[in-house]
Amino acid sequence: MKSAEPKPYLKIGDVARLVGVSSSVIRSWESVGLTRPHRTISKYRLYTPDDVKLLKRARFLRKVRGLNAPAIVQSLKREGFVRSAANGMTSAIGVHLRKMRLQRQLSLAQVAKRVGISVGFLSALERSQMSASVSTLRKLARFYKTNILDFFDASESNSRLVRPDKRKVLEAGPGVRMELLAWGSTVMEPHLFRISPRAGSGESYTHEGEEFLHVLRGQLHISVAEVEYRLKPGDSFYFESATPHRWFNPGRTETRVLWINTPPTF
Repeated sequence: MKSAEPKPYLKIGDVARLVGVSSSVIRSWESVGLTRPHRTISKYRLYTPDDVKLLKRARFLRKVRGLNAPAIVQSLKREGFVRSAANGMTSAIGVHLRKMRLQRQLSLAQVAKRVGISVGFLSALERSQMSASVSTLRKLARFYKTNILDFFDASESNSRLVRPDKRKVLEAGPGVRMELLAWGSTVMEPHLFRISPRAGSGESYTHEGEEFLHVLRGQLHISVAEVEYRLKPGDSFYFESATPHRWFNPGRTETRVLWINTPPTF
């Protein structure tokens, strides 16, 4: 028996007509984390009916209440339309990003331009009002010549045993939770990735090293060098990190992946 067909996807032009705003407005809302559309191999944005519902609410807040994009996101979080990131870890990342920028005597505009994000989104990240996708965090880490591991504040050594409640947690954008399983003087960087339905890495990204992953639960769609793979529970996967890659959860339940990078330069 065939499984139920997934919800149909819509292109950005169709969504713009349904919502009643321009495509550029939808892209600007995406830059502040309001939506996270799927991407095709050619990087076309694809939206679901749930995205349309969210965007219609955003249009109402913009047109009737006169809210700007960051204010819309905050309002939708309060209403339960947009999931908030974990406050503690997001706050630590924001403080860290601001500290690195000020140490280099750079403006928000200078960093945003080099990384390829909006000034408003970077400002929201530094003020701990938003969380960033894995690809955006990787771009910021590369710009500052550091790695995402530093965002965990994982400088102290650890004991050999790490209990589940002692893991260091990073919310990497809406629906992506990275739990660090070991840190300190390690040659590997092991994570438990917990990925909500339709959530993912964002755009393709690269870094040094090699990666091994094993799917524990759910499904994972991963694209490596524009070759697409669909993984299911029990599947393992290996690739070189310098190869452009991106991933997302195409299913309807949470995906859990044991994900190991070596060396810890992620």
